[in-house]
Amino acid sequence: MTEPIIRDHNGLTEEEFLQSYDAGIYERPSVTVDMLIFTVCDKQQANYRKLPEKALQLLLIKRGEHPCLGQWALPGGFVSVRESIEEAAQRELKSEANIDNLYMEQLFTWGDVGRDPRTRVISSSYMALVDRTALDVKAGDDAEDARWFEAGCQMLQEKRTMLQDGYELERLIQITLSHEEERLTATVKVTTTFCGRIKQVRRDIVDSHGLAFDHAKIIEYAIGRLRNKIEYTDIAFHLMPPLFTLSELQQVYEVILGKELLAAAFRRKLAPMVTETNEFTRDAGHRPSKLYRFNPNWENH
Repeated sequence: MTEPIIRDHNGLTEEEFLQSYDAGIYERPSVTVDMLIFTVCDKQQANYRKLPEKALQLLLIKRGEHPCLGQWALPGGFVSVRESIEEAAQRELKSEANIDNLYMEQLFTWGDVGRDPRTRVISSSYMALVDRTALDVKAGDDAEDARWFEAGCQMLQEKRTMLQDGYELERLIQITLSHEEERLTATVKVTTTFCGRIKQVRRDIVDSHGLAFDHAKIIEYAIGRLRNKIEYTDIAFHLMPPLFTLSELQQVYEVILGKELLAAAFRRKLAPMVTETNEFTRDAGHRPSKLYRFNPNWENH
């Protein structure tokens, strides 16, 4: 039995409609990708007897072309019509920072009008946690430089305003990014409005020094998302070597969350995620500590 031919109100089949379709009916915005590549590494210190302090770092690219020439930006670029967004993300990361075959998860889509002075641009952002020692980062393409910046994010102010049907929460978040003598700063105002069951969030850049485009907003959102995900997933273990101490693991959690944790409570919470080994550290100047490894079956506990 042949299937009936379906026609629209103009009497056209789908094949006939597509043959006559004019793609220029609608204005077409450009699409870009932006990548947030985070790592946690040891800070340099003089006292080798202390456990090294760790820092959250973010990979940034110094722009070598207009617009925002000389400012620092997230690695990224335009998506061509013949590639997927994921393919564009991998291609741009390879061409701008010499990073290949990196697993990234989609973070958010940014589409404010006027976010790019060139044209209407919608950007899909991606996030990854990596071990930077396994990467050979080099600037390339239209990038003048590529560096790891120590990233900080703290709330400066919080204000709550009651509304007729709910309330509004306004927070000022300060972003700091530093590498040797270079220091980038930005303040992002995050306004969350609650009206009944409806929640709306708006981000506005109050000030930004050294960061290109609206990337301060993307960075603020990504760090918040990272802090949220570390509480209920095993994402932090992407940063750990095969064998690690619980103190090293706790430091990674603390530097991402931006706060100190109680050791006993931390170890109880993380117990299902790790497996004890019979091996110990052998670092000079430190007492031997038991080594652990990630338990891939922790969700079944």
